[in-house]
Order: sequence, then C-alpha cells, then structure tokens
Amino acid sequence: MHPRLRPLFALLLCAACLLLPAVAAAKQTFVMVHGATAGGWEWKRTGQFLVDAGHTVYRPTLTGLGEREHLNSTEIDLETHINDVVNLILFEDLHDVVLTGHSYGGMVITGVMDRIPERLRHVVFLDAAVPGDGQSIWDLFEGGGQDPERFKDGFMQVPWVKPGDKPPYSVKHSVKCFSQPVRYRNPAALALPVSYVAFVPADQSVEERARKDRSWQNAKARGWTIRTFPGGHVAQQEDPRGVAALIAELAGEPLAAEAQPAG
Repeated sequence: MHPRLRPLFALLLCAACLLLPAVAAAKQTFVMVHGATAGGWEWKRTGQFLVDAGHTVYRPTLTGLGEREHLNSTEIDLETHINDVVNLILFEDLHDVVLTGHSYGGMVITGVMDRIPERLRHVVFLDAAVPGDGQSIWDLFEGGGQDPERFKDGFMQVPWVKPGDKPPYSVKHSVKCFSQPVRYRNPAALALPVSYVAFVPADQSVEERARKDRSWQNAKARGWTIRTFPGGHVAQQEDPRGVAALIAELAGEPLAAEAQPAG
C-alpha cells in the first residue's frame, strides 16, 4: 500500500468499526404467538422471511397444541399459555423483544405484556383479540361456547380436521383458555408501544370492520398504531412475505426487497 493511502485506509477502517455495531443492533428478535387450535407451524413461512432478513425469530407452540398435542388437556388454561411465552423469553434470556400475537394469541401476549414488560420493545396484535383488564376472550366477544357441537367435553372442537389427516393440522383447544380472564394493569405494560393490524378481506370495507371490531376500538382508545392488511383471518398463510414485511416495518426495520425464504 502506498504510504499516502495508509491514513485514508485507517480512517475508513475506523468508520467501519463504528458503523458495524449500529447495523447489527438494527436486527430484531421476534417472538410470534399463534392463535387458537394452531401451532408455531402456522407462522413458519412468515418467520422465515424475517430470518432471511437477518432477524432472530421464535415461534413457540402453546401447550397442548400443534406438535405438543400429546399434552392436550381440559385443564390447560390461558395462564398456561401465558407461562409458555413468558418462560421462553426468560429462559432464552431475550431482551428488546418484538412480540406478536395472532387471533387468540392476543389474549396470550396481553398477559405476557403485563408480566414482563421490561423484556419487550414493541408489541403487534395481528387480527388479534385486544382484551381489557379482567376480560376473557368470551367477554370481549360477548359470549361464546354456545354451540354444543363445537364446544363439548371441555374442548373447542375443530370439525375440519379428519381422521388420518397428516400434520400440520389444527387440534381441539381447552375451553378454559377462552373463559379465563387476563390481567392487564401493569403501568409499564400500558406504556409499551403497540400496533394493531386488522386483516381485512376483499368483501369487507375498512369502515365496516372498524365499526364492528371491538378489538380495533379498544386499540384505538389506547392510542395504539392502527394498520390494515388485505386478506382473510389467516393472511399470514395467504401472503407470508407481505405480513412479514408489515411486522418488520412496525418494528422499525423494513424487510429488504430481495429477502426470500429458504426453501
């Protein structure tokens, strides 16, 4: 190297050393909580887009569901599932977590927010239940469990799963998860930055959804960020990359256009 270039090289090297930690710090840790009867498998493709963009993703399966179906029991309740996620975050020693919850998962992440707000940096409710303190999901939706064919023997049944179906598939879900109220009163939890995303199908107007959706109304009353995404209730399976991009954007780290899932 020419002697005159050495100071310039040293300056560039110093700048790179200063910039690299900032780049690394921009990558996020996501914990993605699935909805009723499902499992972590339901978020595999969405999570993979985030992983391919350099983020860390955890997709816990709640006790008794998904690949943990062998643990299913009528004694499983909402607190069991809150403990699943709290313990994952604590035992993996995660900090600055971007926590997401889909559908029933909104009940779970509400409880997680109340328990360990100091471990969270942003929370995203994805077409999810947004309960108040002391509410169950049945309280939020003004009743539930009225259909004797769907709610029986202590479980919410899933009639679309047939004998001999190959995994992954939905499984029956303990009704105690739907009747147990959640705690949401920790001042630190109430102060967390939160986003609510409504998955709005093509045959429904945004205005109609906003008028009828109690979770949307609760989120708006709390001053949360409100976003919409085109698609049905399982939009993460219809457009996994689009949902991943929105989650990353809400977390403050836009998904690179070239990010693609591995296989």
